[in-house]
Amino acid sequence: KIAVSQLQNLIIAYKERFDKNNFFQNLILDNLLLVDIYNRAKKLRIDIQVPRVVCLVETKYDKDNGALEMLKSLFSPQSGDFVTAVDEKNIIIIKQLETLESHEQAEEVCHTIVDMINSEAMIKVKVAYGNIVEELKDVSKSYKEAKMALDVGKIFYADKDVVSYGTLGIGRLIYQLPVNLCQMFIEEIFGQQMPDNLDEETLTTVNTFMENNLNVSETARKLFVHRNTLLYRLEKLQKSTGLDIRVFDDALTLKIALMVVNYLRYLDTQEY
Repeated sequence: KIAVSQLQNLIIAYKERFDKNNFFQNLILDNLLLVDIYNRAKKLRIDIQVPRVVCLVETKYDKDNGALEMLKSLFSPQSGDFVTAVDEKNIIIIKQLETLESHEQAEEVCHTIVDMINSEAMIKVKVAYGNIVEELKDVSKSYKEAKMALDVGKIFYADKDVVSYGTLGIGRLIYQLPVNLCQMFIEEIFGQQMPDNLDEETLTTVNTFMENNLNVSETARKLFVHRNTLLYRLEKLQKSTGLDIRVFDDALTLKIALMVVNYLRYLDTQEY
């Protein structure tokens, strides 16, 4: 019995050494030493130095095998790609690219994933991707970036189906701030009058005004309201928050404040 047990353990260990799925999962999770990465990659015939990017696909339901199988059929190992998962929430795609500057290709791949799963499986997904890396050992870095991009995208860019780590902008900065600093900022700007009680009409007005570069006439046209109606809304907002968003500094302050409030709300929904 002892001999059989030892043989079974050896078989498992042998399979793990020559199993690509096991290799990529451990690579992503930083469970391999540098020497092991190169040795196992050589035995598995995986190129060590080619441009790759990690795409993270979040489906609505956990363990969505339909989406997983669909992606495995789209991204084949013969093309240098690999599809795996390390948890029940996300599907991971390690995509081989043409060059280190293939940012448009990476973006196009992610939009293809969204369109295909949405149209064929009728499943709404969010896709995030990290920076393009050249060395196999840096794949875990791209994975961590994709994971952050997915979280930041859900908080600040909920309307986007595809989010890139390289274009997170101020959202990434706020995401990395300590909670106490965020709370101090909100209290410093607004005191006890939190900006999270703004109604939908006011929020739409604020967002449209900023999207149109603080142009009153263009914003009124986009909102299908009279110019005076828009000015009334802006003055009402100024009275409630103390900020006149017709002034650039005040507009920037309110924009950041609303993003910080979204971040604090997100943290409240998480389990620690």
